[in-house]
Formats: sequence, structure tokens, C-alpha cells
Amino acid sequence: MRIALFTDTYYPRINGVATSVLMLKNKFEAMGHDVLIVTTTDPDASLIEENIIRISSIPFRTQRLGAVAGPKITKKIREFAPEIIHTHSEFTLGNLGRAMARKLKVPYVHTMHTVWEFYTEHLIRLDVLEPVLQAAARKYTAMTCNKAYRVIVPTKKVMDLVRSYGVLRKIVVIPTGIELDRFAPEKCDAKQIKDIRAQLGIQDTDKVLINIGRIEKEKNLTELILLFQNYLLANNDVKLVFVGDGTAKKDLEKYAADVGLQDRVIFAGEKPWSEINMYYRIGDVFVGSSISEAQGLTYIEAMASGLPIIAKEDRCLENVLSVGENGYMFTGEESLVAAADSLLCDLEKRRSFSAHASRSAQTFSSQAYAENVLALYKELIK
Repeated sequence: MRIALFTDTYYPRINGVATSVLMLKNKFEAMGHDVLIVTTTDPDASLIEENIIRISSIPFRTQRLGAVAGPKITKKIREFAPEIIHTHSEFTLGNLGRAMARKLKVPYVHTMHTVWEFYTEHLIRLDVLEPVLQAAARKYTAMTCNKAYRVIVPTKKVMDLVRSYGVLRKIVVIPTGIELDRFAPEKCDAKQIKDIRAQLGIQDTDKVLINIGRIEKEKNLTELILLFQNYLLANNDVKLVFVGDGTAKKDLEKYAADVGLQDRVIFAGEKPWSEINMYYRIGDVFVGSSISEAQGLTYIEAMASGLPIIAKEDRCLENVLSVGENGYMFTGEESLVAAADSLLCDLEKRRSFSAHASRSAQTFSSQAYAENVLALYKELIK
């Protein structure tokens, strides 16, 4: 099968969409299919790439904004002659994918990775316009999804949400997978983990609550520090570590210092994708407070790394987090602190939750993800 994947963000960018598309490409090719990636230019991309078409682009916030594709680009896509087109963007490359599907008269699938109404603050920072932008995001999402033959979403939460927008096309829930093997605890070098902890000023006896991902306002990380403030001040051996970068990082660092937690809250910065598995392993428990996630891949990566989860109550985690088995959900300070104290102070419980977390993550293998998407392609082509 000849498959064309259109995405505004791709490797070497490190984010959920880029990782998902790269994963599909690798798995499809391993199954013997031909895959074409159509994406944006990137200053860090390799000069020699096979079956990748890059469209001129400019930086926009933390992503790239592609230009309109010219005749040379569309000719290359025609020459590849895709049997199916799968878009992973609602914007420039998504529009190109939809247009090419019409011209070539091939089935067109769209995956909704991002709930854009939660990200409108990145476009304009005027609170008075927020409701208007959110309404526009919902309308635009419905318009793009209604042009697809099928819409893929990662969770039932997102399916219900896009239905409320007015999406009438058939929606299929296919959870995005991850490369489980690379997060397996046995793949991590104990000395490297110890060295990383030492570099961050974490003692051998310290207990670590860790969060990995983009540091943006919608991730709600200020609330995490606020709710943990009294607990961290009362427990010298507990550290809260953030691994990642983003537009809200400076404000978050200042907030931690203002409430007297500069020695208890550690900002490790953004790390290479090749080392992320090591950073999960420096933690004892993974914590998150975002309610803007479409699926929450970092939670699954943490579970694959053997970490119990403590997350703010969110429907996107319904099939991920088993309360009382691999983690807990919290609604406020009391439930958050109780969950953290329970896992950090009871080694046997933590080990039990860790083992259950590793088993739970097996459901989200990259192989299962690729096979489910491929089955949908075959259904549409038939």
C-alpha cells in the first residue's frame, strides 16, 4: 500500500504529533508498505531524507507554519500516487492533504491530535477575546473533520467533544501507541540515572515527584506547585522535578521561588528524546495536573517506565489510569497530598503500583496502534 502522511510537525521536532507520525512511518515500512511524509522544513532536519517532502516554513511559537505548496510539491505527491491520505494537522499541511485527496480521488483519513479550544491563548493574549477564539476553534475543527472519510481520535473524551462541535463523520477511537521497549526499566543504566539525579542536586535518599512535557499555561503546572506547597515545605526529602521547556517556564520558576520552593522544585530543562527514558527513571511517581490533554501520552510513557501515576481527574485517562492499582486521581490539595504521601512513604505499595503500571502500558504498543490504523485504511480502500 502507498500511504501519504501530512503533518505540520515532524522529527526532529519532539512532540506528540511528530512522534506519532514517525511511529506510523516506521511501523508501516516494517510491514512492507511505502510511506511518504509531507511536512514543513526544519533547520535541524537531515539534509538527506528518503520519502520526505518538506514545504517552506517559518517558526510560529513552538511550531512551524508552512507556506502554500507550489506545483513542484504537488507533482511529487502525484508521482508517489498514494492510495490513501492521512492528515495529522488542521492547518497548512492538513489543508494540502485534503486538497490532494480530492484531486487524486483517494480516501482521506484525519487524526485529531489536539483540542484547539484549549490552546487559543497561544494566538492572542487578550482574555476578552478568549471565548470568541474558542468558539472559532470549535467551528474550524468541525469544518475540517467533516471533510474526512473517517476521523481518528485517541479517546472517547475527544470523540464526545468533537461530536458536540457538530462533527457528523464517522469517528473511530484509536489510542496513539508508544515504543514500549525504549521505556522498559531494564533498558536504563542505573549509574546514568544516579548521575542525572546527582547533577540535579537530588540526594540518594530523596523521593522524587516528576513531570515531563511542555511547560505551557494549559498544562496547569502552577496549580501543581500550589497544591504541593505545604507538603514540600514539610518534607525535606521530597523534590518536585519538571523536565521540559515552554513559554510558561520562566513564570513557573518565579512562582516556585516566590512561594519559597526554589530548593524543592527543580527545573531540569528540555532533554533530547534519546535520553527521556532516563529522566522518567529518576522519579518515583509521575504527577500531572493538565485537563487539556487529548490522550496524555506522557502518562503512558511514565507507566511503561514503571512509574505510578497521580493525575488531575480527567476523562482522557479513563482507560489509562486504574485508581488504586497503578495510580490515583486528585481533585484538590487533600486528595493530591494523600496520594503522594501514600505512594512515597509505602515502598511495597509503590512497587505494586509500579508493576501494575508496566502491565497496563502494554495495551498502548506502537505495533497495535499501527495495525489498527492500517485496518481502517484497508476498510476505506475496499
